[in-house]
Amino acid sequence: MATQTGTAFADDPRIIEYDVRTDEMLINMGPQHPSTHGVLRLVLRTDGEIVSEAVPHIGYLHRCAEKIGENLAPRQFVPYTDRMDYLAGMNMNLGWALAVEKLMNLEIPEKAKHLRVIIAEMNRIASHLVGMGTYGLDLGSFSPFLYAFREREKILDLFEEACGARLTYSYLTVGGATHDLPATWLEKCEAFLDQLLPVITEYHTLLTTNAIFVRRAANIGVMSAATAIDFGCTGPVLRGSGVDQDLRRDGEQWYTEMYDGYAFEVIVEKDGHYPKDHEYPAIPKTAVLGDCWHRFYVRMLEVIQSIDLVRQAIDRYRTATGSHCVPVKLNQKLPKGEAYLETECPKGQMGFFIVSRGEAIPWRVRARSSCFSNLSVTHELCRGCLLADVPAIVGSLDIVMGEIDR
Repeated sequence: MATQTGTAFADDPRIIEYDVRTDEMLINMGPQHPSTHGVLRLVLRTDGEIVSEAVPHIGYLHRCAEKIGENLAPRQFVPYTDRMDYLAGMNMNLGWALAVEKLMNLEIPEKAKHLRVIIAEMNRIASHLVGMGTYGLDLGSFSPFLYAFREREKILDLFEEACGARLTYSYLTVGGATHDLPATWLEKCEAFLDQLLPVITEYHTLLTTNAIFVRRAANIGVMSAATAIDFGCTGPVLRGSGVDQDLRRDGEQWYTEMYDGYAFEVIVEKDGHYPKDHEYPAIPKTAVLGDCWHRFYVRMLEVIQSIDLVRQAIDRYRTATGSHCVPVKLNQKLPKGEAYLETECPKGQMGFFIVSRGEAIPWRVRARSSCFSNLSVTHELCRGCLLADVPAIVGSLDIVMGEIDR
């Protein structure tokens, strides 16, 4: 409705003031939407271009994985963990195997521990490459996606040679690993790492320091350390807000003993603990601690960290004693009791809980998803943002729905 102004020139027909009122609108983003990183439905309440509320609706990928785990022996359940975070299946395998080994009080050989570090950190690199490439897609850049998947394919080639699979591996199992690493595998892995390190500079040019990317990610979705802790956020999402926590250093002994003697610093933006012997792009002046840019940057730095950890693990693996596994029967009875263990997966802290009555099949199985907690902060981060910033915020959380819904 147009109304005249109350000025001295109100009688002038050329001076018109428009009283524009907008209505709130509910917008469905997903569940079939490329920027929701899976079958996630976001119900957005908007006033024009401003988002006042963002409510995640989950459950489209629910497969009763935990209930299935209560009807299978622990070794039989390993393939189901692959389907949780299907971009980091090796890390899922490892978390479940460690929880079962904790319940059984099973000690694995030194060689198997170093093998697990090699495989877990290689999968961390692969997961972060996907996170980087798809985040570029979220913000309208296609080239980084192609670059990231080019390098990821080389990691999958190595995984295929080790276990025969490229996505759902079932390789790290209770007692160690299903097979030892093939001959010449370590040399191929080292050659890949030598080739990957210089490529990181290309990624920083493509995205990290790209002026358009910085405008889309810096000072967007700012999350304080207190908010991250209150919502139970973990992994790069937590460390991107300046909280110095990493279960590879701070977790239980059943997990941290894998990394005993390894030299690495936790990547946390607050204190600038970055891997040594590498050049890093300067933090943009517009970037604020805890924003989308910082969460992305933590993952980029963790790729370099994982490269160094894999190199250390290869050196230790070559001189380690023992076998790649301790044989565990498929129908091995579990001791009575319960065990819970969390591991530092690429997207955050993944926990497995197992309760036994002394039978071969667990009585209760539960999984604590890191992405579920990270997703819960969506409403807090999206409140007051522009509609176009929602994909940037959701993408910076790097969620995967297979892990959330299970």
